[in-house]
This record gives sequence, C-alpha cells and structure tokens, in this order.
Amino acid sequence: MRFQLAQLRPQLTEVRRPIRAAGIVVAGLLAGTCSQPPSVLEQIRDAGRLEVVTRNSPTAYYLGIEGPEGPEYELASGFARWLGVEASFSIAPSGAEALHEVIHNRAQLAAAGIVVSEERRSLLSFGPVYQTIRQHIVYRKQEDAPGKATDLLGKRIEVIAGSTHARALAALAVEVPGLAYSEIRDVDQLDLLARVSSGDIDYTVADSSEFSLGRVLHPDLRAAFELAQSESVAWAYSLRDDSLAPLVRQYFAALERNGTLASILERHYSAADRFDYLDSLNFLRRVQSSLPQLRPFFEEAAHESGFDWRLLAAIGYQESKFDATATSPTGVRGVMMLTEDTAARVGIDDRLDPRSSILGGARYLDEVRRKIPERIREPDRTWLALAAYNIGFGHLEDARILTQRHGGDADSWNDVRKYLPLLAQERWYMQARFGYARGWEPVLFVDNISNYRDVLVWMTGDPASELRQVGARQAGDPAN
Repeated sequence: MRFQLAQLRPQLTEVRRPIRAAGIVVAGLLAGTCSQPPSVLEQIRDAGRLEVVTRNSPTAYYLGIEGPEGPEYELASGFARWLGVEASFSIAPSGAEALHEVIHNRAQLAAAGIVVSEERRSLLSFGPVYQTIRQHIVYRKQEDAPGKATDLLGKRIEVIAGSTHARALAALAVEVPGLAYSEIRDVDQLDLLARVSSGDIDYTVADSSEFSLGRVLHPDLRAAFELAQSESVAWAYSLRDDSLAPLVRQYFAALERNGTLASILERHYSAADRFDYLDSLNFLRRVQSSLPQLRPFFEEAAHESGFDWRLLAAIGYQESKFDATATSPTGVRGVMMLTEDTAARVGIDDRLDPRSSILGGARYLDEVRRKIPERIREPDRTWLALAAYNIGFGHLEDARILTQRHGGDADSWNDVRKYLPLLAQERWYMQARFGYARGWEPVLFVDNISNYRDVLVWMTGDPASELRQVGARQAGDPAN
C-alpha cells in the first residue's frame, strides 16, 4: 500500500511480537518516584513502537502472498508510519478479545473492525467512524427467504457469543416472544456462514462487509432483511488516556481528504461486490475436483519462481479452468494457455503436459515481472506484471504513460487500471506507441486472479499461524 500523505515516513518493517501476560511496561518509570506516568503517546514514542491488536479476518488482517494484508493492517501500519514508529501486531480471536486487550493495557490500539456501541463507549474511547456496515439475516438460497422477524420463529439460529449480533437478536426477542437463538463460543463469522451453507443451521447474522467476502467461499448464501440499524466502525483506545485521540482524528481526516481511505476500502470490498454466483460455484467445484492433482506442480513452480503457489493456481484457473487439454482458437494451449513461442522461450516442449505448462507459465510471469521497474513495491509490481502477462508489456507501458499524463501514479496498479481501458478508444490509442488494445481485459484478468487467489489463501492457508493468539476470555466482554 502506498499512502499518499506528505507527512508519512518511509515504510518501516513490521514487528511481530507475542502478547505479553502483563500490561505494557514503561521502562522510564523509576521505582519510588512520584512523577506522573507517561501518556500512551509518550510510551509509543519512547518505545518507537505502536502496539496494535487486530483479528484474523479478510475485513481486518491476514497473511497474503507478500505478507500481511487487510484494511485494518493498511490503516494501522500507515498510522504508525505517520507517527514515525513501527507497528507491532497481535491477533485476537474476536473483536471482543481485541477490546479486552486494550482495556487491560496489553495493547494501545484496537484496529479490528470494531463496531461502536454505547456499552463500549463506557469502557473505551473511539476514533472517527470510517466505515458503516449493516447487519443482515443470512440464509441459504435453497430455502425460503425470511421476510420479517416472525419468520425466524422455530428456526435454528446461531451467532457469535457476546457479539453485537447476539445483542441485536436479544433486542428483537423482546418484540417477538418465542424467538430463540444460540450463542456459540470459539467460532468466527466464516464458521457460521459455512454452517448455514451446509444446512446445519437455518440462519445466522452477518455484517454486510463480512458477508460480501464470505459468500465468495459460500456462493449459495443470501442476505435477507436488515436486522439492525447501520453500525459505525472505528478504532478503540484507552478511556483513561486521550493522548492518541487528536492524532487519530488528524490521521483519518488526512486519509479522507486525499482519497486514501476510500481507496483502501474500495480495494478490499469492491471485488466482492462484483460477485458472480455461477463463476464462484464453478471455481469451488474445480478446486475440489482438479486442484489436488495439480497442486504439487503449482508448488514446484512457486519454489522455482518465488511466486505464491496460490497465485499461480489462480492464473491456471483463470486461463483454463484447470483443464490441461484446453486449446483456444488462437492456438494457446494447456493449463496456463501458453503460445508456442512463449513455451519455447521458457524451455517447455509439451504445452499439454500439466507440469510443463505450469512451470512454463510461472517462468513467463517471472520474466514479465523482471521487466517491471524494481522501485515499484509489492503488490503493485505483481499486479502490473499480471496485466502485462495478459495484454503485453508494450500495452502496459502505454497505459502507464497515459496514467502519468493524467496526473496519476504510473507505479500504482490502482491508478493504472483506470487508464488501461482507454487503450480501446481511438482518441487515446492513436497517441499510444503500441496502438489499440482491449484494455478492459487485463483489468478483469487481474481482478479475477486476485479474487481466486484470496479464496485459495483462505481455503488452504493458516494466515494467523505465525502469530500467537490471544487466549479466550470472559464471554461477558463487549464483542463483535
């Protein structure tokens, strides 16, 4: 992520650390002194580190191909850089536990998709609202859609214990006598969405943001009526110390002014909004039926090329739907749909041999990536390489030049993608060195691969395995 704030310092290395059993220790406090203890902001600056607690979720923090990703990771890392310190992340299993860590001084900031409520305001301070979400009843499309609260009577409903979803149902039960539901511990939202999809339960409640991402994994899910009013999402920090508050407000104001906040949220959620039910269903079927046989080849190619195997698998699905015998009218063939010339250049003799095709595709992508200027950071470098893989390096360079002429950042995929489609318009391609191109195709190509890759990461990976989990605590804590 490239923050476009003049105040931001160069990117600092993320520091991962275990959550301490004791509170954050201030080394500067001397035994026996009566001086005022340093504020949270002073602790952060003295240590050179901002202690952030988040949660493992596509809406907060997860480990992607190039390392940590997620909207909360980007926002909190940017805030740390803005302060001139490093960001140290710890993982809580829920929003409730994230708040618990701040309340007990084991973290200085909770950036975990936290929903603001009056109950929580009695325990913590909150920064500016930066996102609004809605709660929906979620059902399986094979079943009748519930249209009103009384349709929930007699149904199997599960929500996360102590969550805002549970509180919303409790409020609804006052109006609808007989409404019953179960609060489940040690599960996350994706677990409950999976239980609805499998038919183990009838309904759950999900925030609009998590539902939009979760249904890519479970394409038969649907959102029914809205359970509660729109909810506000914000960061949480100590109620007893307001030293961070003005800086958090300034930071978000700056992000909002220059469009960075909208860009972060758009990048993480808009792809899910362009959900295609049939394509997602087909993808999940092919992952189960075809990917197990091809996975060793993708992993071998990943080891050779340095790409994540799930990115290469996403390309394979996008190109051929994992069909080793695929052949196009233009003569490209195999899992990675290589041309004869490309296959020869990367040392592949048999394009219809799945191992050879996958190795060839990875080598070709690596060849293209090496042409992308080294100054361009990840993940932009890989996204630009994928666009060039699809449309050709010359057309990509034309689009980057167009981007620069229009005042955009030619090193940012988020900017370049806006100008690639212009290569199909005469007024623009007549000015381009390599002329006309179907410029919308690489944009869709990269979007699809990004979506498939993300699903594979969540289906096959364990993004939180490198970080120590916050232990389970009292169910009575405010939860999300």
